[in-house]
Amino acid sequence: MSHDVLPETCDLLIEAGFVIPVVPHAVVLEDHAVAVRGSEIVAILPIAEARQRYAAAQTISRPEAALLPGMVNAHTHNPMTLLRGVADDLPLMEWLQNHIWPVEAAVIGPEFVADGMALAIAEMIRGGTTCANENYFFPDVQAAVYKRHGFRARVGLPVIDFPTAWAKTSDEYFDRAGEVHDQWRGDALIGTTFAPHAPYTVNDANFERVRMLSDQLDVPVHLHTHETAQEIADSLQQHGQRPLARLDRLGLVNDRLIAVHMTQLTEAEIHLCAERGVSVVHCPESNLKLASGFCPACALQRAGVNLAIGTDGCASNNDLDMFSETRTAAQLAKAVANDATALDAASALHAATLGGARALGFGDLIGSIEAGKQADLICVDLGALETQPLHHVVSQLIYATGRHQVSDVWIAGKARMQQRVLVDIDTAALIANARQWRERIRTLHG
Repeated sequence: MSHDVLPETCDLLIEAGFVIPVVPHAVVLEDHAVAVRGSEIVAILPIAEARQRYAAAQTISRPEAALLPGMVNAHTHNPMTLLRGVADDLPLMEWLQNHIWPVEAAVIGPEFVADGMALAIAEMIRGGTTCANENYFFPDVQAAVYKRHGFRARVGLPVIDFPTAWAKTSDEYFDRAGEVHDQWRGDALIGTTFAPHAPYTVNDANFERVRMLSDQLDVPVHLHTHETAQEIADSLQQHGQRPLARLDRLGLVNDRLIAVHMTQLTEAEIHLCAERGVSVVHCPESNLKLASGFCPACALQRAGVNLAIGTDGCASNNDLDMFSETRTAAQLAKAVANDATALDAASALHAATLGGARALGFGDLIGSIEAGKQADLICVDLGALETQPLHHVVSQLIYATGRHQVSDVWIAGKARMQQRVLVDIDTAALIANARQWRERIRTLHG
């Protein structure tokens, strides 16, 4: 009588030349497989063992590829894909006040947001991003479009001190925020954050309301801050305090704060962030392009601050390429710290995956390949001539790999791209639609 154990069933077995789980740190597992059941990762094990143990409904074999967690874009304004390149080579305030805000005022509405989001989601999936931290108007529309495409996101609930197409008064911003939060509470893919725009566009009373609601609803606060030297100078003049000190006085410097940009930091501010559990989102390419300054990524990381990476919006970057962003982050960190060992490849990859997941409060769900986590996974083909020879897989991913090498993407166990072909997305229609928006923006804004 045979004592063979019957194999367990699973929905998907992904076999790869290299599995990079991110946890444990800097580990590369050669010839390993990841087993997925439903939306969840059930095991990471050597390929030979996986074939014996599992009877998979589908097996994907990628012997030349690295399998890693999907990238988490921890700060983005995705509807702004439709404004890509509309006002380049200008400093932040001139760019915002004289160009971006007037164009937005002319075109913004549910249709603009939905169409910009659809274009962004396709671009992100093609680039290996499986989760975004969104910061824009019409979060109800954003959430619906993310959900329709099976994409994971935190959607920002905007708060700003002036009327926009989304809301006219402070009360209306908060009422609408509450409605969107309630609508998506408990959703498997979509969460919310409060997104007060910046210290220079939100008053103390509104920040206090944000803090109170963030505590009550256990929702993160996603905020641009310490972005430019000008912002610091203006805050000192208006409030007699640097923005972070003001936010601290208002009770917002805590483990729910997602602080974006942070190019102007003292040593004391870095330690305050570490002590309070603040997450910092580094957006190096946008900061470089707008000449906003340099985030001290290495100093933050070494102080124990959770570091994440974001592309910012396409109007200031001009892409949603997390591979390029992470490479820039690693290189810039070295120059800023004047230390070639700063933000090494494995630490940069951590920031782009688990660092982002933790910043969003999704650290128990995504960001690493561990049993029990959601199967948000990407395959990156390293067999191409540009990534040969392969001495160190993680170094190659950070310093030599382009987003065009992403071959397959899964979110919550569902295929979103297979061998470079997007699933359930009509790329020709997206391109035609983007061109139509170009004409509308040209007509409206000249």
